[in-house]
Amino acid sequence: MPLAWLLWVSVLVLGLAGCGQPPLYTQESYVFGTRVQISIYGEKRAKAEAAAKQVLSEFDVLHHRLHAWEPSELSSLNDGFARSEVPVKIAPDLAAMLVDATADSERSGGSFNPAIGNLIRLWGFQSDTFVPHQPDPLSIAKLLAARPQMRDIVINNGEAYSTNPAVRLDLGGYAKGYALDVAAQILRSMGIHNALINIGGNILALGQHGDHPWRVGIQHPRKPQAIASLALRDGEAIGTSGDYQRYFELGGRRYCHIIDPRTGWPVQGVESVTVLISPGPHAGVRSDVDSKPLFIAGVAGWRKAAAVMGVQAAMLIDGQGHIYLTPSLRERLTFIPTQG
Repeated sequence: MPLAWLLWVSVLVLGLAGCGQPPLYTQESYVFGTRVQISIYGEKRAKAEAAAKQVLSEFDVLHHRLHAWEPSELSSLNDGFARSEVPVKIAPDLAAMLVDATADSERSGGSFNPAIGNLIRLWGFQSDTFVPHQPDPLSIAKLLAARPQMRDIVINNGEAYSTNPAVRLDLGGYAKGYALDVAAQILRSMGIHNALINIGGNILALGQHGDHPWRVGIQHPRKPQAIASLALRDGEAIGTSGDYQRYFELGGRRYCHIIDPRTGWPVQGVESVTVLISPGPHAGVRSDVDSKPLFIAGVAGWRKAAAVMGVQAAMLIDGQGHIYLTPSLRERLTFIPTQG
C-alpha cells in the first residue's frame, strides 16, 4: 500500500456526543481510486448522514462516468475520438468539464494536458496495479509526434469529436477537484455550513470546526506522517501532487504517474507539490489542476509556472527532500518534527 494519503485531516475532538457540543459526523468511502472522507460539524446526525450520503452517491456516479480505462461515458467518448471527426453525443455537464479543462490546459501552456491518455496508458498507469516496465522509446516518440491537445476536441450541438485521433482523455488530474466543487454545492444547498471534503488529499473546507478553522496536514512524501499542517479558511481548497501514490520502481529509479507532455516521460526530481487555493466557485478544480504544471516545471521553473497559473501559495519538495515555499504559504504552515 502506498505511503498514507496525500493529506490527512487533523481533528482534535472526534467524540463530542454527551459533551454539550454539536457533534462531528464523518463518513468515508473509496471512490476515484482513493479514500474519500466527508466531515460535517454542528448538524443533527440525520441531516449530516443524509447530506454525506448524497455527496458520496454523486461521487460514485462521477467515478463510473469518468473512468479512463473501464467502460464508461468517458471511454465511449475516447472510442469516438479514435475514429477522428465521428461525432459522439455528450452530456452537457461533461461538455462543460471539457471546455473548462481545455481552458486550464491553455492557461498552463499545455503542461496540464488531459488529452495524453495514450501516453498514460503506455506507461501502465491506466490500471489498478502497476507492472514495472519502460515503454519502447519509439512508441513514446510516435505519440509525442501526434501532439494530442485539448483544443483538438470540437463540441457542438450536444456532440463532440476530435480532429486528432491520438486524443485520449484521462481526467485523473481534474475529476477529484471537480467532485470537490460538486460536493460543496450539494452541501450548501442542503444547509450545511461547516464541513470538510477530502478526496485522497484534495481538500475543500466549508465554514469551520466549531470555534476553530479546519486543520489539515500535508503528507510527507517519504514518511508515513505529515510534514506540516495549516488551518483552512472557509472556501479554501488545498491539493498535492506527489510521486508516492501511483508509481513503480525500475532499475533503481522511481517512475510516477505524472507524465510530462513535452517529453512523454514521468517527471523526475520532484517528490511533491502542494497548492493552496483561495475561495471561489472552482477552488476544488484548481486545487487538482494547478499543482500539475508546477510539478512538471520542477525546481528550475516552478515559480514561473505558479505565476502563469495564478498560484500564490505553493510548496515544492525536490528529489533530495529540499523544501521550496512561496512567502504566502510559508506564513501559513506549521512544520511538524519528523519521527524516525
